Amino acid sequence: MKQIFESEAYSPSQIAVKVESQGVTKARLPLLPMAMLGMLAGGFIGLGALYYTLVISDASLGFAASRALGGVVFSLGLILVIVGGAELFTGNNLLAMAWAEGKISSRELARNWLVVYATNAIGAIGLAAVVYWSDHGSFNGGAVARQYLMIAAAKTAMPFGEAFFKGVLCNLLVCLAVWLCMAGRSVTDKVLAIIFPVSAFVAAGFEHCVANMYFISLAIFMRGGVEAPAGANLATLDWGGFVSNLVPVTLGNIVGGSALVALVYYFIYRRGLRN
Repeated sequence: MKQIFESEAYSPSQIAVKVESQGVTKARLPLLPMAMLGMLAGGFIGLGALYYTLVISDASLGFAASRALGGVVFSLGLILVIVGGAELFTGNNLLAMAWAEGKISSRELARNWLVVYATNAIGAIGLAAVVYWSDHGSFNGGAVARQYLMIAAAKTAMPFGEAFFKGVLCNLLVCLAVWLCMAGRSVTDKVLAIIFPVSAFVAAGFEHCVANMYFISLAIFMRGGVEAPAGANLATLDWGGFVSNLVPVTLGNIVGGSALVALVYYFIYRRGLRN
């Protein structure tokens, strides 16, 4: 009976075993479920981004308050992914632990990442299209649409190096959030584990490739029907800018999640404990 009511968090070494085991399961999902779960995750992250944009479009909030509150509500996306169940590219960078242990092959790792990344894009861009058709941007006298344009214009104009390192820092925090979730035994544990790391990366302005798929595509859809916000340069806000942002951000996300979280913990708790 004692074990049934056990509330202690899993230890870091136990988390490492769970992450490795889950990585094997994720890598070997059949194609159709993997693709459908990938589309769900893209949409879920887009919903978090939608909530974030709604909050920060309120000009009455101060800088710190809007960033912090926006980060908290953006956490909705990863909560839906973890608790609801979905396949998110950035979180799946933790599969590098199972790969390093030899439990999955390089081909299985690449298959998961490629399928999940592509279907995350379908889900995020698909949600962006639905949000555009819903006229969500007209909220707050059009301030929501203008906020999308400002966010996306800044992202597509960002230099490669800046986007890369912001991607590294972002997925360091996202994968730590997923790692901390593995310590929890209840939904409440998992939600609390998500909020602080995710709200930190959002408030700090770091770059998440799947969120950017939603932000930039929706701004491109909106661009023709919304007056450019004061001070916003929309010259790079097109599909070329979409790609130029995603390339460095995606590479940075891989380094932040796979190298700085998965492989570091692998050397500490898997390989390190065997030596």
